[in-house]
Amino acid sequence: MKFGYTIIYVPNVEASLQFFEQAFGFSKRFLHESGTYGELESGETTLAFAAHDLAPMNFDGGHVLASESAKPLGMELGLVTDDVESAHARALAAGAAELAPPRSKPWGQVVSYLRCPDGALVELCTPVGG
Repeated sequence: MKFGYTIIYVPNVEASLQFFEQAFGFSKRFLHESGTYGELESGETTLAFAAHDLAPMNFDGGHVLASESAKPLGMELGLVTDDVESAHARALAAGAAELAPPRSKPWGQVVSYLRCPDGALVELCTPVGG
């Protein structure tokens, strides 16, 4: 078994790709011509976005729209960086909402939390033990 990808269902795939490019420096790998699915260059594990409209094709019963939830969903994307403060500021400038500013944790990590315009919850952190 290998963790291959994370797909976040969003209202606007292209807008989410652009936000992650501006806020976190990822580059777009792929955007389907329909605009309903796209991927970022994010290392070994793919970070992808799919339009909410695709969800019923994949599973019945509906889903919680993170973009419309008053609170963030109980899952996060963890992005590792040596400079949480600068990355946090860049994400805020690109349109993220601050949930928790950068803080030093007792185990030595610096961590912050943001909510993306599409509703995704992002943790920015320094490497563990770094």
